[in-house]
Formats: sequence, structure tokens, C-alpha cells
Amino acid sequence: MKLSTSGVNLMSAMDETTSSCSTDPSTPLAGHERPGYKLCSYVDRFIKTDARLIPVIKPKLGKDDLFSSFYVRCGIRRHTYTVAPGLYGIGKPDKNSEILVTANFKLTFDHLRKELSDINAWILVLDTKGINVWCAAGKGTFSTRELVKKIKDCSLEKIVDHKRVIVPQLGATGVSTRAVKNQSGFRVVYGPIRAKDIPVFLKNNRKADKKMRQVTFTLYERFILTPVEIQTVLKPALFTALILFIISGFGPDIFSFSGAWERGIVSVFALAAGIFSGAFVTPILLPFIPSREFALKGIITGSIFAIPLMTILSFAISGFTGLLALFLFSVTSSSYLAMNFTGATPFTSPSGVEKEMKRYLPVQLASLVISSGLWIYSAF
Repeated sequence: MKLSTSGVNLMSAMDETTSSCSTDPSTPLAGHERPGYKLCSYVDRFIKTDARLIPVIKPKLGKDDLFSSFYVRCGIRRHTYTVAPGLYGIGKPDKNSEILVTANFKLTFDHLRKELSDINAWILVLDTKGINVWCAAGKGTFSTRELVKKIKDCSLEKIVDHKRVIVPQLGATGVSTRAVKNQSGFRVVYGPIRAKDIPVFLKNNRKADKKMRQVTFTLYERFILTPVEIQTVLKPALFTALILFIISGFGPDIFSFSGAWERGIVSVFALAAGIFSGAFVTPILLPFIPSREFALKGIITGSIFAIPLMTILSFAISGFTGLLALFLFSVTSSSYLAMNFTGATPFTSPSGVEKEMKRYLPVQLASLVISSGLWIYSAF
């Protein structure tokens, strides 16, 4: 028996049904409720098929879904926000209804179901280890093997009369249409990029227009990525701040606690500026910053923020060496954090990301070593 780690637990019988499609419970909805178990809030009822009972989900998001989505977008419990893999229904699905494939990251699952309020369909959830479709396709969890496995485990040939599944276009890199057809008998049809286009896509006899195939990265889409990035960097930032306070204490007296505090506070300001420019400003202004290389974009925004900061901090740090050390540290932090967005945008490719990292990581490491040396030297 398996329980979802997301806090929205399927009851004991449905754990096996939705995760592996291997059991055949025959009791009504109330019969699935057990002491100590809670039916998922998004499950409305169950329908009987030729294979087994299938949970039918609600298209409307509840308060718990909305609150959980907010936490996850802030990076809280993001890696455990999952739904059980398997087959779900929405609306009043029958043997002619389409099968929409998605990931078991609940944010992706919710984003899909809320766009299907007037659609009767089946939703086949793959086990992507709680990763969204695009990233899971790149990591190999949204894959041909997993899709074929779920098709067979859920006995789709008994549930629908047709032989096709609709896979998100962003999952295309992980799925081989030919292999799926050969191994399962089901044909893969690539759906639109955005879930909101699915109703029109289905109405147009599963045909996508040019707009449905184009990836966007709007201001809002860039903005909602920043809370996760900032939350992710907080723990490493605290560790970095501790190191800054330690090296700030080195000086003529070998180590000075007053120097560690006074100079450490100043260096933390430089770190904060680097985080703000690299993890927030750079993604927000991404299309308007020169260069296609994210590391260079981070250098540009980091410099714009570091120069006025150095002017403000000049009263606390005497000498050009100390200011140069802080400038290099802040800009390097910005450049490194900006590179974290390379895998979340349509502005680059996997090969481009690899080349950029090989080019800039050694430079960033050298810059950190130089800035640390200059910072210690400036205390003498």
C-alpha cells in the first residue's frame, strides 16, 4: 500500500488502483473510505469500466488546491507535491473519450484539469517523480517506457474503443511515437503546448494551429518562477553569509571579531545585491537584456546594481581593493544565479546550456577566488 506524500491521500483501496491500475474494487464510493484514510479532495466519484473502477476528478480547484499551489510556487514542499500515477476521468468519459497524458506533479495535474470543465476525457498520469512534463521529458521520466507501462497497466484497450493518446508537445523529447505504437498498439498524437488550448484542439479534430505550437515566456510566466529560485537559494545564501563573516575577520591581528562583524555586514549587502539581480531582475527583464548567454545577462544586471551599491558602501570600506572585491563577488553571484534559468526558458537549448556552463563556470570560480583574496588583502 502506498500513500501520497503530498498530504492529499487516496484511501487504501484506491492507492493501488490509481498507482498501478492493478486491482478491481467493486464497492461504491463510501466503501472506499477507511478510518485513518482520506479521499483526495479532488476526487468527485468513481465510474465503472470494463477494466475497473476509475476515479473521476473535479475540474474546479478547491481552497486546499489554491493554498497548496501558492506554497509550491514559493518553493515549499515542491518536491513532494504529487498525485498517484494512473488513470483518472473528468466529466462523463466513455469509450470514445480522448486520453490526455500528463505528469504526476500536482501543479501540472491541477493546471490541466481546471481547463477541462466542459470536456469528457480520460487523464493518464505518468510517474514522473513529481516533475513537470517539460523537465521530466528531459530527465527521462516522462518517457516512452513509462507511457507504454501505464497504457498496459491501466488496460486502456478495455476502457476506450480507439487506439490513441494525446501527449503534451513539451513531452515530445521523451516519447518516441513509433516505439509507443509498436509496444502498445496506441498511436501518439501531440497536443498543444498550453492546457488552455486543449478544448479548441479537441474541437478542431485534434489539430493544432501555429499559435498552439509556439512556446511563450511572458512577463507573468517569468515572474512566477522567481519565488522558487529565491527560496531555493536562501539556504546556500545563509551558509555563504557565514563564510563571509569569517573571512571578513582576517586582518593584521590575525582575526578580529569586530572586523568580522563590520566588514561581514558590508559583504552580505553585496551578496544580497547579487541574489536580487541574478534571481529576480534578470529573469524579469530577460528579453530586454543584451546577449543570449544567461551568465552574461547576469553580469550586466549585476554590474548595474553593484556600481551604485559600491558608491553607497564606499563610506564603510576604504580603499579600491575592498570595493573591487565586493563588486566582483556581487556580479559573479548574479551571473551564476542567472544561469539557473537556462533550463526554464525557450531562449536556449540543452546543448547551448552545456556550452555556456563549460565556458562560464571556470570564470565564475576564478572570480570568486580572486574576490576572496582581494577582500582579505584589503583588511591589511
